[in-house]
Amino acid sequence: MELKNQLDMLKQLCELDAVPGCEDRVAQWIQENLPKDVAARRDVRGNLICEKKGKKTPSHKMMISAHMDEPGFIITYIEESGLLRFSMMGDIDTRMVVGKAVRLESGKEGVVGAKPIHLQSTEERDQVLKTSALYIDIGAKTREEAEQFVQLGDFAVWRSEFTEMGSKVRAKALGRSVTGLLLLDLLHEDVEYDFTAVFGAQHQIGGAVMNAAFDVNPEIAISIDCAAAGDFPGVGESDCISRTGKGPVLSFQNKGVFTDSKLFETAKEICKEKEISYQIKTKVTEGTDAKELSKVAGGCRVLPVAVSIRNEVSPTAVFDPSDLKPTLKLLKHLVKRLGE
Repeated sequence: MELKNQLDMLKQLCELDAVPGCEDRVAQWIQENLPKDVAARRDVRGNLICEKKGKKTPSHKMMISAHMDEPGFIITYIEESGLLRFSMMGDIDTRMVVGKAVRLESGKEGVVGAKPIHLQSTEERDQVLKTSALYIDIGAKTREEAEQFVQLGDFAVWRSEFTEMGSKVRAKALGRSVTGLLLLDLLHEDVEYDFTAVFGAQHQIGGAVMNAAFDVNPEIAISIDCAAAGDFPGVGESDCISRTGKGPVLSFQNKGVFTDSKLFETAKEICKEKEISYQIKTKVTEGTDAKELSKVAGGCRVLPVAVSIRNEVSPTAVFDPSDLKPTLKLLKHLVKRLGE
């Protein structure tokens, strides 16, 4: 797919709202854009399971996953004043939240607020804000007025426009949108071997992809996710983790799981043979679906493949689209090599 078309598709994905448990719109969009030869179904947890036919049956059953949900907020209480209390869905830094615009499930817009700095004590100024100190203001004057737009258990997401800025793009939900687009692009490719693609649900709160993996029961699983970029001032070389625009990110270990050593070496060999620019993650950070996939049934060999994203858990994540082509190339060759 040409880059312009990829960016159009990426924009559409980013603009869909999909907190954990509410991935229906994303799942429907993906199904509408699947090639006709791919059979798709959704399981009881909301995972979208797609069967891709290649030219041959692989010697080891393969599954490749990406997740559909994004970080967000769930409304837990409505104050008499009409202000909304909430909990986080995802590993969100509260320092990223204050003052940001949000959109409720109903479409009503609001903004996250906190006690202003000129009313904070010296001690409060030195502390990281807790979620309990935050609220969402939708302009309502009373609880009754707020209840016209929101109920307990409703979700909210960041309101942020997809923007091209120089060689990069910024948007909300870039992590799940970029990885989902890569998996969708792979399903449109002519591949050597059959594989099962799973667009997973509820990644931000633990992951329902494990249920899909028990259904598929793969011997090899590739988890497509994002890696935190550290290519900005104040971060030392050993702490950089990954860099945008430098190709796919391979990990020897993520939180809770080791990458299968043979798969790790195979991925590096492919990159060298096919002249694919790649990088190795420099720290053991972040949890991906690989952790859940490795525990399926009697166990599964896992390989995380990531893309580098700045400010990933924020309304203004930043991604370099030049990373799409080499990552897709690696995934396609992995399907061929691992199916042999």
